[in-house]
Amino acid sequence: MKLAAVDIGSNAIRFQITSVNTSQDEPVYKKLEYVRFPLRLGEDVFTNKEISEKKEEKFLKLMTAFKLLFELYEVDDYMICATSAMRESINGQAIAKRVLNELDLKIDIIDGETEAELINNVILKNLDDKNYLHIDVGGGSTELNVYINHKKIASNSYKIGSVRRLGGKDAPEVWADMENWIKGNIPNHVKPIMSIGTGGNIGKLFELVGKKTKTTASYKQIEKVREELNKYTVEERINLLMLNPDRADVIVPAADIYLSAMRWAHSTQIMVPEVGLKDGIIQLLFEKNLVKI
Repeated sequence: MKLAAVDIGSNAIRFQITSVNTSQDEPVYKKLEYVRFPLRLGEDVFTNKEISEKKEEKFLKLMTAFKLLFELYEVDDYMICATSAMRESINGQAIAKRVLNELDLKIDIIDGETEAELINNVILKNLDDKNYLHIDVGGGSTELNVYINHKKIASNSYKIGSVRRLGGKDAPEVWADMENWIKGNIPNHVKPIMSIGTGGNIGKLFELVGKKTKTTASYKQIEKVREELNKYTVEERINLLMLNPDRADVIVPAADIYLSAMRWAHSTQIMVPEVGLKDGIIQLLFEKNLVKI
């Protein structure tokens, strides 16, 4: 079975084709193709409330390329999900309709709760009975989930993200709401709590910590990397640290979000699994198509 997932984020658009082998007791997933394109739709939306004509045309070209890859790989099913940038854009629905009319590709513009749920379906498989705060930071929004004894007890989505923060479009009152929510939804008897970080920026921050085997880093390690990165200009991060241009400018704003959430939760450690929305989409597609096998 070949499945394709597209995650239309505020900073980048991710495309993945995965084959699933069901001949064994447990399904075996193998990544066949992965593309990440830094279109940064949120740059337009969080400033002007809509996606510009220039980026709309690039977006159509990208969707055309993805459709060709669907056909070349002969995928059995696909799902395209758009998050905060397209759902907040006044022309997001119109662009999705244009893609459907011109390319016959359906785009699901999902809310923050659905976005978090798709990621959680993958993360839950790796959790034990400890207590966790899941922090998923995207370009336009941050999704939070609290797990106590392997059960999700609370979740919320906030308009705080790396691209939004970079452009100064993150409102102080939203930060205050997020702080109050975290403090109010983590019972005192479970503190300290382990954090789980998902999103491209925490993956890069974890890589810069320099750990090769373990999947966790401490608050102090992430904070130290953030402080080191902040000493460099964006150009120096690109040329000296070899960061991608679309990562170099948002990684410090993203680090601020992760660190703030951890601090409010009294969390001293963060687990960084290599999963994201695209993996949740693949899982959903597999479960949907399993009944057809």
